[in-house]
Amino acid sequence: MKPLMAYLFILSSVCCSKEPDLEKERASIIALLDMERKAHFEKNVSLFMSEFSDSMVSVNKGAVVLMEKEKMRKRIQEYFDGVEFLKWDDMVAPKISFSEDARLAYAVVEKQVILSIRDRSSALQDTTDFAWVAIYRKIGCEWKLECNVSTNK
Repeated sequence: MKPLMAYLFILSSVCCSKEPDLEKERASIIALLDMERKAHFEKNVSLFMSEFSDSMVSVNKGAVVLMEKEKMRKRIQEYFDGVEFLKWDDMVAPKISFSEDARLAYAVVEKQVILSIRDRSSALQDTTDFAWVAIYRKIGCEWKLECNVSTNK
């Protein structure tokens, strides 16, 4: 019984002794948002999807979708292949908040996206204001995107 009690004491002191560094965690979420921007301009699907959890949920256009990674990869690649990003910029600074234990976080994002859509005969320019909530879970030492709820004007 004593070894079990010692183990539980050590475990609780390790798990509970360190307060989360919210500025460090906030910087990590900002880095993920910056990486998303880079992935869009580079059309790098692997970079974009590197932050996705294995069971990423998307809520958009009145539908909840849990898509297999390969189907999602194909869909994103088709999107990236059909456009050129001219602007993918925050309209206001993202609002980031954390759970008390800093294992869950959300970012509320407002972004203006200007892109050129390639058509067979011409290129059309489109400007859209998007807003979304990205929900992240800390798995080990990494933040993973677990859910994205998106809308646009």
